[in-house]
Amino acid sequence: MNMVSTRDRITSEHPLASLIYRIEEGGALLPESPDNVVEVVGILKSYGHVLDAYWQNLVYIADHQFLELFPFFKYFNGDVSTKKLLRHWWHDRINYEFAEYCMKAMLYHGGGGLDSYLDSPEFTQRAQAAGQAKLKGNFLMSGVTKAFPGFLPEQIRQLCYYSALGQFWEVMSSMFLVLSDRYDRGEIHSINDVVQHVKNGLVEAASKPITYTVMIDGKPYDIIPKSAGLTFLMDTAVPYVEAVFFRSFPFMGTVSYNAQAQQISPEPERFNYGALYADPLPVGGAGIPPTLLMQDMRHYLPDYLHEFYQHSLRGEEDLRVHICISFQKSMFCVTTAAILGLMPHPVDTTDPQERQTNRTYLEGWMNRLVDSRLVSLQDCGV
Repeated sequence: MNMVSTRDRITSEHPLASLIYRIEEGGALLPESPDNVVEVVGILKSYGHVLDAYWQNLVYIADHQFLELFPFFKYFNGDVSTKKLLRHWWHDRINYEFAEYCMKAMLYHGGGGLDSYLDSPEFTQRAQAAGQAKLKGNFLMSGVTKAFPGFLPEQIRQLCYYSALGQFWEVMSSMFLVLSDRYDRGEIHSINDVVQHVKNGLVEAASKPITYTVMIDGKPYDIIPKSAGLTFLMDTAVPYVEAVFFRSFPFMGTVSYNAQAQQISPEPERFNYGALYADPLPVGGAGIPPTLLMQDMRHYLPDYLHEFYQHSLRGEEDLRVHICISFQKSMFCVTTAAILGLMPHPVDTTDPQERQTNRTYLEGWMNRLVDSRLVSLQDCGV
């Protein structure tokens, strides 16, 4: 009784206090409901297929388009044909531009050990060695790099993010597809099951090394060596959540990037344009990057999820909006898994001091989520 009273006294004023209590009691940010399970598992199956294409292309660009000045065919993964070219021009393809949009968000916002390593003298030395080998005999580009010494390292820094995000998404793609297989076998019944599956996957891959090596004239150049100590969880997963789930960028064409207009904050830490905040209604509009992702995911919707959407008020007419809402629901499940995985102490600890530490930790997360789409998604009928 005293513990409950203390709990209420600490967080009763917090707008998301009920969600803090729910997580402490073993729940998730997204409420339990049969519809939510169908949406989350179904959309993660689709997303898993899309990520499988995304990660392969990102790694291909990093490995095989290294410092190519005009990478016209970077989205073809080395398989260029007239048929693929026509499909590309007709936009009957995977929209790899969205993968690059996420990569640029990570590059811009930084964070984690990867960002620190890319600011180190070791990276600069390794980047210079690889860059000089690649540009050997290219007098034009050699002249450009001499005139602008920061150009070459910045291009290689970006390629590092191509590779790192590709390696992160490779793990996540497999994790989501295995989740779907488990659901089909009757092993996944609840939102908590989904969260536990993702959490286990994150923990299992936590120490997976993040490395990046390019081959130039048959010789390997380690740009991110294993000795740099970069790992999956802290150096790609956590920065990804920060950059893509929380911050991202305001969509061009919807707000002004003019500093005098002051429609966006000049401080990146105040950005809240990420996937957890995006309004689903503009999805489908020109110039809105998530439209590309929703368009890609609609090609891989499982039959049971497609049928679920058809029973909505407008059926197919606002399919992308429904996909976006389901995707946000799934990302709040992934966020719950990340919260639990990074929690200072076990969520079920009985030690009062550890419980208080966990409480402070959860309140920090909820402070950031209070303006997100989380509140609206508490209605299972959304």
